[in-house]
Amino acid sequence: MGSFTKLLDLLLFIYLFFIAIVAPLIDGQTVLPSHIFPSVLVDLKNWYTQKYGHYLVCEKPHFFVGLVWLELLFAWPLCVLSLYAIAAGKSWINTTCLLYGVSILTSLVAILSELQGSERASDKLLMLYYPFLGFAVLPILRGLLPHSGKTISIGIWK
Repeated sequence: MGSFTKLLDLLLFIYLFFIAIVAPLIDGQTVLPSHIFPSVLVDLKNWYTQKYGHYLVCEKPHFFVGLVWLELLFAWPLCVLSLYAIAAGKSWINTTCLLYGVSILTSLVAILSELQGSERASDKLLMLYYPFLGFAVLPILRGLLPHSGKTISIGIWK
């Protein structure tokens, strides 16, 4: 079980590191004024929106804006805390991962339900979202695994 937990922690660390950067810089543009972001980030978001035909980002329906706020105010801090907990081998990693995973999975189910139900989503957009369902299950799984008495540190903090 120890090597599985180490592998899971490594996968989660890579995923959470990516989300810790992308969430405020790209998703934040959905709810915050775009003039506060560098033009290269605004261009990146516009390219992504056009390439995948992401109508939710363009039209900003209320439920989607609410889910983005939930991600920025609740899930993103949990993501950062989970990164620290993995790096430092903290015992409370289970709690932060479980909370983060359930929050993200719930949001993804709502978004994917809208995308599937509206029949406006391209296959490219759906295929972009589906892998994140798996990545939402990983922190839930990590949160349900028992914490061993030994700390597993992959970072510099001890």
